[in-house]
Amino acid sequence: MTALTLSTAGAATLRADALVVGVAKGAKGPVVAPGAEAVDKAFDGKLASVLDTLGATGAEGEVTKLPAPSGLKAPVVLAVGLGAVPEKDEAYDAETLRRAAGAAARALNGSKKAAFALPVEAAEDAEAIAEGALLGAYSFTAYQGNDKDAKDSKNGASQAGGNGAKQPLGEVALLGAKPRDKAHKAAAERAIALTEEINRARDLINTPPNDLFPESFAAVATAVGKEHGIKVQVLDEKALVKGGFGGILGVGQGSAHGPRLVKLGYTHPKAEKTLALVGKGITYDSGGISLKPAGHNETMKCDMSGAAAVFAAVVTAARLGLRVNVTGWLALAENMPSGTATRPGDVLRMYSGKTVEVLNTDAEGRLVLADALWKASEEKPDAIVDVATLTGAMVLALGNRTFGIMSNDDAFRTSIHEIAEEVGEQSWPMPLPAELRKGMDSPTADIANMGERMGGGLVAGLFLKEFVGEGITWAHLDIAGPAFHEGAPFGYTPKGGTGSAVRTLVKLAERTAAGDLG
Repeated sequence: MTALTLSTAGAATLRADALVVGVAKGAKGPVVAPGAEAVDKAFDGKLASVLDTLGATGAEGEVTKLPAPSGLKAPVVLAVGLGAVPEKDEAYDAETLRRAAGAAARALNGSKKAAFALPVEAAEDAEAIAEGALLGAYSFTAYQGNDKDAKDSKNGASQAGGNGAKQPLGEVALLGAKPRDKAHKAAAERAIALTEEINRARDLINTPPNDLFPESFAAVATAVGKEHGIKVQVLDEKALVKGGFGGILGVGQGSAHGPRLVKLGYTHPKAEKTLALVGKGITYDSGGISLKPAGHNETMKCDMSGAAAVFAAVVTAARLGLRVNVTGWLALAENMPSGTATRPGDVLRMYSGKTVEVLNTDAEGRLVLADALWKASEEKPDAIVDVATLTGAMVLALGNRTFGIMSNDDAFRTSIHEIAEEVGEQSWPMPLPAELRKGMDSPTADIANMGERMGGGLVAGLFLKEFVGEGITWAHLDIAGPAFHEGAPFGYTPKGGTGSAVRTLVKLAERTAAGDLG
């Protein structure tokens, strides 16, 4: 884990392997950002000129390393681009600082300590920089090399392997923050808790499916829950059969690894609201009998990203001691073809009592979520939010970096969209057109698990809506695009699992605790 400290030392005097400063894109070349005054002085006021000579422009995410002059204790200065210079009387927004810090931290893999002298005007700026740096420093190397102890199977945390892979940046020293200030200390503590749990979620998403399956995921949840005072209940196959969870059982029955439904309960003695979070946890999705073609199944270990996000959000809420009850439901199964697998044309009786005709076994996420949604509804929470890598249709609609939001309450959908934008997660509100419901009519069962091909992401949302208890506010986040990043890293986003939606869920819990959502 990368450590975080708030330092009162000056940029020129702090001993570190590197000193990170911000540079913006000005009309006539790079402009040194606030926080780097002492560094600029060490360059005789010519830091911007030196960067310009080296070809730096200040573009967002651009990284330029240069040797430090004699007036600095650190041997290297790393200038990271912040993009356009803010308008007069405006500051750099949080996401700009978050991404810049992440890019710098990634570029400093292998270093023991780096001092970040980026613009800090308030505690919120310090928190954004800390988040970006701690998320950007993430790397998953547990399976690289011959070190059998590289992977900590108890908590899912990765460590550097034994093949010479660079260790993540060891320590982030944040300059410009105020370690004795209550708001700054709270910001740092929140950043540490949040990023550690996002990185744990990333570890789970990146873990190969031969090691992460429903039972092992449930074991991680149980161990971490115990550590943080969260009540954990695990329903195994026998309990699922006894309870009539036909959706989860139907998806998992083709695998040698049986399904699980995990309940995580965080409660606060003074809480006035309860928030239920439901996560799709398909630890590997082959498509089942409706087998995915080659080229579409290699990354399907990530199909449990929704459950990882819910797990991380509940643990973060507990670590922050939020004044709200948060219940997480992890619907865990492995979708495999075999002689015992559910077939297209089979009818499943769900936990709610409804019957579902399975027309496509690769539309399995909605089946496990349906059981978990109905189970969550029985406890009458104030709101339910489900999170899932549910449909390729949502990726076609919104791309790889934006998740879709659907809801049975327009105001709630708007609130979640605003929260996501505030914390730096790209999202977009999507409709639930009533006319698409008819496409799921079945001559055999109450409903089919497939409908019209066009608008497939919306059809899936309409299916889930059928399994939400009457009168309960509900939202569905389809994170199929941003959950797993296959391209080159950018900002604080790594290649592989991203931890998408965790920040949105945690902020939603904080808003609910504060009574800001009604």
